[in-house]
Amino acid sequence: MIKTELLDTVRMPSIDIPYSQEEQTLLLSIAAKSIESGLKNNNPLFIELSHYPPTLSDIRATFVTLEINKQLRGCIGRLLASRPLAEDVAENAYSAAFNDPRFPKLSSVEFSNLDIHISILSEPEPISFKNEDDLLQKIRPSTDGLILSEDYQRGTFLPSVWESIPDTKNFLRHLKEKAGLPFDYWSNNIKVERYTTFSFGALIAEIEV
Repeated sequence: MIKTELLDTVRMPSIDIPYSQEEQTLLLSIAAKSIESGLKNNNPLFIELSHYPPTLSDIRATFVTLEINKQLRGCIGRLLASRPLAEDVAENAYSAAFNDPRFPKLSSVEFSNLDIHISILSEPEPISFKNEDDLLQKIRPSTDGLILSEDYQRGTFLPSVWESIPDTKNFLRHLKEKAGLPFDYWSNNIKVERYTTFSFGALIAEIEV
């Protein structure tokens, strides 16, 4: 069964109504086939957009997260939309399986145990704040994905990270560390943007490959 979560999506007009069950199934199949292609051919799945519904040609930014036994096994994505949705999912699924520097390349044995999650992102929007306390008051727990940056240092957490770090202050501290900054660091040059996601997923055994 596909697990779907709709968060605030007002910034993405064509996701005001969630993607249909059929479209979600197609995207999960694309992700699974792209990983399978990587195992067999060392390349992501080639996408012929004319073979899919027009909505899968929309220019979207996505993240693909892989888990095995509820443990992270890879996560790769883009924050800004630049490719058709179907292509972005295929590329990110392949990269999550084989190019995430935190993990070795996925093996054929692991493939059968995968849980694949796809997050479709809204357009990031800046948060205006006076100081760190003001920022903490404006962050929406369990809803906001955040991008924190200062100069060339940058990090992001998807909204799903709230499940493991539910406290707002700790969420921000860990995000600073992900951006390469000390957890207690602060300066007036820090910029923070928020985005939301439409997310869904399924076990590989439930996906038609």
